[in-house]
Amino acid sequence: MALFGNAHTVDPVAAQQEYARLLGHDERIHAAFQLIRDTILFTDRRLILVDKQGIRGKKVEYHSIPYRSITHFAVETAGTFDLDAELKIWISGTDLPIEKTFTKGVDIYEVQAILTQFVAR
Repeated sequence: MALFGNAHTVDPVAAQQEYARLLGHDERIHAAFQLIRDTILFTDRRLILVDKQGIRGKKVEYHSIPYRSITHFAVETAGTFDLDAELKIWISGTDLPIEKTFTKGVDIYEVQAILTQFVAR
């Protein structure tokens, strides 16, 4: 379904169970978003980017980004002809941002609000 722009939010309880092996002791997932093949997890300690690779997605790379490492971020809303929204996150020590594209199934304002909640602590 994601190929047709149906990216969506994921129930945090379901994400907690699915990604339990990635989480530290007492770490909780507060929000999760499924993009085409990738997933973004907002925990109470860090941002986890799940990047499925290859044709079948069996190879998976997990990026763990402590919120204190995020120097700034930007969101770009969807336009008339460009239907995708984007999230850009700059990490200390890097020049180029990490970019994630959200299709119409995800409210980019919700993503921005969640990120703000954790980064602005």
